[in-house]
Amino acid sequence: MTRNIRITVADAPAIGERRLRFVDGRSVVLFNVEGVIHAIDDSCPHNGASLANGRLDGRVLQCPAHGLRFDLVSGCVVGAPGMCLTKLVVETSSANLNTLSPHRTACGDSATGVTIGPSPAAPY
Repeated sequence: MTRNIRITVADAPAIGERRLRFVDGRSVVLFNVEGVIHAIDDSCPHNGASLANGRLDGRVLQCPAHGLRFDLVSGCVVGAPGMCLTKLVVETSSANLNTLSPHRTACGDSATGVTIGPSPAAPY
């Protein structure tokens, strides 16, 4: 089942930064790499360690627990295909960022998402 998670542009990370969000009991980390938002589950596929504070070098994220390096674009371990992050599809609208269901890029399958855009209208 696909699920959209709406995030306002103001809540999206600036270029080179990251943001940790908790959605429906799940930790999601948003990274802005050269103006492109990447969203992943905050869990290393090797041993479940948090990736939110991992070292980011360009588009490569290093797990702080064991040093595995993941390409945020492909989602897979650098130089060793087979182990991938759970990425969330990101759609950008004029003022919203939507993260869609989890998607294991090249290493598996599934789907959730995130959308970045304007804040929802306030109820009257």
